[in-house]
Amino acid sequence: MQNPLKPRSGDRSSVEKEDRQSGPPPVSWDDYFMLIALVTSLRSKDPNTKTGAVVVDSMNHIVGTGYNGFVGGSDESYFSWESNGEWLETKHAYVVHAEVNAILNSTTHALAGCHLYTTLFPCNECAKVISQKKIIEVIYLSAKNFDHETRIAARSIFEASRITTRQISMPPLEEFADWVISRMVL
Repeated sequence: MQNPLKPRSGDRSSVEKEDRQSGPPPVSWDDYFMLIALVTSLRSKDPNTKTGAVVVDSMNHIVGTGYNGFVGGSDESYFSWESNGEWLETKHAYVVHAEVNAILNSTTHALAGCHLYTTLFPCNECAKVISQKKIIEVIYLSAKNFDHETRIAARSIFEASRITTRQISMPPLEEFADWVISRMVL
């Protein structure tokens, strides 16, 4: 079975030659980190939007992961996962986004030069934190709400801060799962 996760233009990884190993090259770094962001998003209790993020340093080491959720250690019964209604009655007033959680949960305070992989293009509040920490690139999967004012503001923050952004795509989950299973040694 062919690798459904083929290297793409702009991928941070170099393609490894097949003559150095038996079989096809490994999953690209972009796909690897985005898959980890996707798995991390499954920790979110949000019934509508599960978002995951991974902060990666220049050596391709993961230094932080996060998902969207209420403030850690709080009694979650005080809050609602509703997204519509009066602002104070919705999740929007109380949820910490995946990108901020990944930064707050990082193993280092020095994130300058790091890359952030996120399953959803960041909002303006996350963009402020990303920019403040001197992260140099945001790689995202979904552009949901890309034309919303919070995403427009985020793009302005990234442009003013010279933070590059790029969207990547992933193959259908079934295709990827079949490929993984075909490579497993059981």
